[in-house]
Amino acid sequence: MGSTGGSTRSAPDAAGRVARPERTRREADGCAQEAAALRTGLVREIVAGGGLTDPAWRTAFEEVPRHLFVPYYYETGAPGEAGTAVAAAGTAAGAASTAAGASGTAAASTGAGAAGIAAGAAGTAAAGAPGGGAAGAGEAGEAGEAGAVRGTVGYTRLWRDDPHPLRRARWLAGAYADAPLATRVRDGELITSSSQPSLMARMLHALQVRDGDRVLEIGAGTGYNAALLAHRLGDTHVTTLDLDPEITETARNHLAAAGFRPAVVTGDGARGCPLHAPYDRIIATCAVASIPSAWLGQCRPDALILTPLATGLIALRVADARHAEGRFLAIPAYFVPLRGSGPPPQVPTHGLPSRPLLDDSFRFLLNVAAGHMEPVEALALWEHEGRPGRERYGVTVRGDRQWAWLDDPEGAYGWPLGPPGRLQPFPYR
Repeated sequence: MGSTGGSTRSAPDAAGRVARPERTRREADGCAQEAAALRTGLVREIVAGGGLTDPAWRTAFEEVPRHLFVPYYYETGAPGEAGTAVAAAGTAAGAASTAAGASGTAAASTGAGAAGIAAGAAGTAAAGAPGGGAAGAGEAGEAGEAGAVRGTVGYTRLWRDDPHPLRRARWLAGAYADAPLATRVRDGELITSSSQPSLMARMLHALQVRDGDRVLEIGAGTGYNAALLAHRLGDTHVTTLDLDPEITETARNHLAAAGFRPAVVTGDGARGCPLHAPYDRIIATCAVASIPSAWLGQCRPDALILTPLATGLIALRVADARHAEGRFLAIPAYFVPLRGSGPPPQVPTHGLPSRPLLDDSFRFLLNVAAGHMEPVEALALWEHEGRPGRERYGVTVRGDRQWAWLDDPEGAYGWPLGPPGRLQPFPYR
């Protein structure tokens, strides 16, 4: 457990709060007025869907300019094909794609708040990657067409400096669509993205921050989520971390352009960031197979960890450096894995009828129990227990043991977290 001494919680600097809206309005990119109108529309859409009930978060979404964090992004499809960022968000991949749900790769479900992006010919999808980006290889010398960049076959790039006004307008509109945006593609594979704003709003609300809380974000991405946190809490209370130095440098530049300067650190997300510990909240924008022990050790008692796991979002209340427990939120959330942690486990579906695979709650159980329960056994459990939703599942961490469970951590149904075959010192049913 990190020391609880030293810094204490305090309200964000008042002068900073007053000055920040002025800074964020100074968008010297020639589209501030249009962006403000689109931002207002996005906030209204999220509110209409039941999000942004906290006035502080609503103000943050109204004032932080997302387009400064996505100076370019990719849509699926060849150059010149019709489409918008929303169309590219993979909304059709939801329940209809049994392969996406069954394999642990992301299937979009925007109506439920999950975010997905069709990721090339492989048919995978991801949202809220642990790192996003902007200016990267291929940016320079492309003043002509909004087309494919080397290594991005199957994608079309939209960017703010496109000389064609209609494509530029399409880029700006997409930046404020309630959809995830592919921000980094390599060899035809989606590497990182900017999460769907409505999902970000739900996650930030679930984080339950208070004035003066210190927050660690695992996965710097484009820097947009860190900017929202810094708007709410103040720069000095926010640390964002990513493994890739190019991603952290890009995020730092985006944040500075929007008037924010939280700590941006390059490092292994699984190890956290002891430099700025202890934390009151940890939020991850990448999926983990189990809870890294370093996260608990860098938390204050009663801290909250919110992280994607098994296509859901688990909210863990930390007791101490070796103990935490909590339940999944009701909403689905599909994220790429924590970088360096390897691919998610394969979820077998042999022997299963097709209809259950169309049900999100059953696909969630398959992911939770991946490698530890036969598919037909999972189907029998799911039907016997009344097709339980995500909120009936939880996770417990006790020292070296971690397990997911249904209804009760000491109940009949539990599955060890981590790679398939991981040994546990006690049996599961």
